[in-house]
Amino acid sequence: MNPLQRYIADEIATDHVDGLLTRREAMRRLSLLGLGTAAAAALLTSCSVARDRSETPKAAPAPETSTGPARPPGTASARPTSPISWAGSVGQLQGAWAQAANSKGAVLVIHENKGLNDWVRSVAGRLAGAGYSALAIDLLSEKGGTAAFRDPAEATAALSTIEPEQFIHDMNSGIAELKLRAPGRKVGVVGFCFGGGLVWQLLSAGALGVSAAVPFYGPLPPNPDFAGCKAAVLAIYGALDSRVTGSQAAAKAALDRFGLVNDLVVEPNADHAFFNDTGPRYNATAAADAWQRLLDWLSRYLSP
Repeated sequence: MNPLQRYIADEIATDHVDGLLTRREAMRRLSLLGLGTAAAAALLTSCSVARDRSETPKAAPAPETSTGPARPPGTASARPTSPISWAGSVGQLQGAWAQAANSKGAVLVIHENKGLNDWVRSVAGRLAGAGYSALAIDLLSEKGGTAAFRDPAEATAALSTIEPEQFIHDMNSGIAELKLRAPGRKVGVVGFCFGGGLVWQLLSAGALGVSAAVPFYGPLPPNPDFAGCKAAVLAIYGALDSRVTGSQAAAKAALDRFGLVNDLVVEPNADHAFFNDTGPRYNATAAADAWQRLLDWLSRYLSP
């Protein structure tokens, strides 16, 4: 498994340990990734044992969830998205485009491991409402697009078969498309979970033409090399998400080593995927704070 494949498998195991997936469903999803029964069972067991042995803040009060009264940040001014396609390195790429009324910059949005769904489109719409034209790319375009998969688990499995280098090509194509649609504007990239990991991968590949990058709780690649990268990086983590937040120190060291402007934020009492208001780990307080930090970062490094 490459690091992103391993991350997806670990995420499935963690969801099972946290009670979000039954063992049967977790085993099914791991099998879609190509793990045999014995390997999948061993992964679930090791994840459970690791959780039992770790001294993590999981015993803290449960984070706020999507059942809370707060509206997701930015929704009041969100702008509509429209489907678009453009030429990629190996075929047509698909995405959702949201045009800001008076664009202060442009942002590429990288989805979670379920592909381009309505929630990701909503993020692009919210960014456009805040003044940043946004393109949410569908990294399953070469597989027919996310809409070709009725089962989100199959979409996740399909993503795991794509070579990391192809993701880089597709994201760079998305950046080029943004520059065409928002001429003269600086470009930023934001990604969530799996997409946050891809933001780190893009930074390691140089992130040409990117002025600001914001990975939300994304896994850090091994030995990241940010040589040649010019982006200002805001990395956002959840305090309860020990699996990903444990890489914070290594991320900080790498960013500092290569001289990148950076800020690493750990939201208290927030877990993995806390920004996704359609998921069980949504934390309204942390999401509101992270949204404001994101907008402040984009204003500082993208706005004219």
